[in-house]
Amino acid sequence: MKILVTGSAGFIGFHLVNHLISRGDQVIGLDNINDYYEVSLKHDRLAYAGIEKDRISYGREIKSEKSELYSFIKLDLIDKENLTELFIKHKFDAVCHLAAQAGVRYSIENPDAYISSNIKGFLNILECCRYAKIRNLIYASSSSVYGLNGKMPFSVRHSVNHPVSLYAASKKSNELMAHAYSQLFNIPTTGLRFFTVYGPWGRPDMALFLFTKAIIEGKKIDVFNNGLMKRDFTYIDDIIAGILKVIDQPATANFTWDGLNPDPSSSLAPYRVFNIGKGSAVNLLDFVSEIEKNLQIKAIKNELPMQDGDVAETWADISDIQNTLNYQPKVTVEEGIKEFVSWYKNYYAFNYQEELV
Repeated sequence: MKILVTGSAGFIGFHLVNHLISRGDQVIGLDNINDYYEVSLKHDRLAYAGIEKDRISYGREIKSEKSELYSFIKLDLIDKENLTELFIKHKFDAVCHLAAQAGVRYSIENPDAYISSNIKGFLNILECCRYAKIRNLIYASSSSVYGLNGKMPFSVRHSVNHPVSLYAASKKSNELMAHAYSQLFNIPTTGLRFFTVYGPWGRPDMALFLFTKAIIEGKKIDVFNNGLMKRDFTYIDDIIAGILKVIDQPATANFTWDGLNPDPSSSLAPYRVFNIGKGSAVNLLDFVSEIEKNLQIKAIKNELPMQDGDVAETWADISDIQNTLNYQPKVTVEEGIKEFVSWYKNYYAFNYQEELV
């Protein structure tokens, strides 16, 4: 297939691009390479796939030096004119939309970025899919949409009307917008609620990255809610396995859907929402202990109260995606943290040596 992957310089997008190429799909990657976190990491991800920094310029599509199946274009989702031209030129079989302004806490400081990227940008993607008659749109939602929900595990059949951050509200908005376009224009859309994704090449603002860096440097790690936190940590390979299944099986209408007892996860339109997680919650302090074990360094903990916009626990009910797409996460937290710490040491040791040279 020919597939557009937005956010291809990001954590999940980077891994997805490489998996798609390896199985023989033709991929166009799109990213605006913003400075929400260190741009050098984004450029290194792109370089891994054969897109060197000095060849990148805005709006110019460039071919990978490592694979004839991959091309990249630096483009902002707000740039509707160039985005439309990209869709017209390539006639994509599927679109995997992972680009977004990420971060729960940052949405409190800079809300405008979330409206611009996550709402306006997603609208542009939907409009392009509409006119290009795309037959499969997959987009990133988030476990944050569950907000104040207290019933565990979180199910796609639960109502999600009480977000606690603008980021969460923007992701819930994406699900509503996608349903409208599925209903109006018969576009198959699948929203994926990711649960705390971690692994090599991960985001520096995520807990595993922050903790590993601080522990190595002998600095305190911030442990919120005094450590009484649980997360459904999901290894990147399991996330990618789920995305690939959705790419290969577009959403279809649920003809048993009942408007008198509406299922939020499906519709009479070709619309689906899935949780993608490990399906179990891990105590944050146990997570830290596993990092300590792999680094052989004891963490210095700075216990703090709960932050605004955060929740104490996430735990995914993944039965829907298991039953529908035969999805089954395989990587344990112990295996995943070991892989990340190994990557982190190698990546930063290499970059340190490069700086010395």
